[in-house]
Amino acid sequence: MPIKPENKARYPKDWKRIADAIRERAGHRCEGSPAYPDCRAANGTPHPVTGSRVVLTVAHLDHTPENCEPQNLKAMCQRCHLTYDAEHHKRTAYATRKAAAQTADLFDAA
Repeated sequence: MPIKPENKARYPKDWKRIADAIRERAGHRCEGSPAYPDCRAANGTPHPVTGSRVVLTVAHLDHTPENCEPQNLKAMCQRCHLTYDAEHHKRTAYATRKAAAQTADLFDAA
């Protein structure tokens, strides 16, 4: 998944080398996600379920770009990565919309 410009500084300068090493460790196949633990879609080939070309990404399991320890990184196809990040994206989208609207949450403590 592309790195958003506002998050680029959070990644180490050698991120490409780190990500390449994770993909190599995975044999250039998806390592799966909790929703699809046996995925194993191969990079650059049609995905066996979706049919779209697989672009193997590297997911931060704790959603923290600064934490690039190998045990926190996993090679994932787009399907697995988006599914894995869905709840995180939901929370951050809510926070972004709330900040943009500059309104208080109905359930925030006063």
